[in-house]
Amino acid sequence: MIRVSIFEDSPKIREVLEMLVVGNQNLLLAGSFDDATNIIDKVKKSKPDVILMDIKMPEISGVEAVKMLKKEFPDISILMQTVFDDDDKVFAAICAGATGYILKGTPSQKIIEAIIEVHEGGSPMTPSIARKVLRLFQGNFKESSTDFFDLSEREKEILGLLVKGQSYKMIADSVFLSYHTVNAHVKNIYKKLHVNSVSEAVNKAINQKIISVIMACLVFI
Repeated sequence: MIRVSIFEDSPKIREVLEMLVVGNQNLLLAGSFDDATNIIDKVKKSKPDVILMDIKMPEISGVEAVKMLKKEFPDISILMQTVFDDDDKVFAAICAGATGYILKGTPSQKIIEAIIEVHEGGSPMTPSIARKVLRLFQGNFKESSTDFFDLSEREKEILGLLVKGQSYKMIADSVFLSYHTVNAHVKNIYKKLHVNSVSEAVNKAINQKIISVIMACLVFI
């Protein structure tokens, strides 16, 4: 059972999301809140595995909330939900540590799939968001820095699939390795990149220009 907490200031949208979570046998509604004030205490009490976070809320924005949560709870998966798809808000949320990003109006089944996917280690994004991230790769990643971190070809491949949002199981199926072997490779990637989670590895891959243009062009195909 995946524990889900919702942060959404619109009563109507919050109610829809609550019904969506309650109505799925794989999900448990751990908490539902109309703002992000005292968010650390709220999350400590609700103990979610996945957080659905509105990016535009009163008092504390979703982006600021993500920054606060990642410092206190680095392993919690945060799925951003918003009507906005402009570059600044998208990249600010991703760089803050958001695990996935979907637009409001996404079909109910897709929202459920996204919640389950982030819980399993993936990083789901709606197509319009994915295209924007891809343009960021294409525009800024002129060369690869993977050699600087001494990543093996297999580790580069797996890191690319992590950036693509694939879970360990999906990666294992893609590269024809066992789950445990993929897990071992990921641990080596963590060690070489000096990170402790998938989101940190992905953020470093973006911010440190670790993934080359060629690798980036495979990200959202």
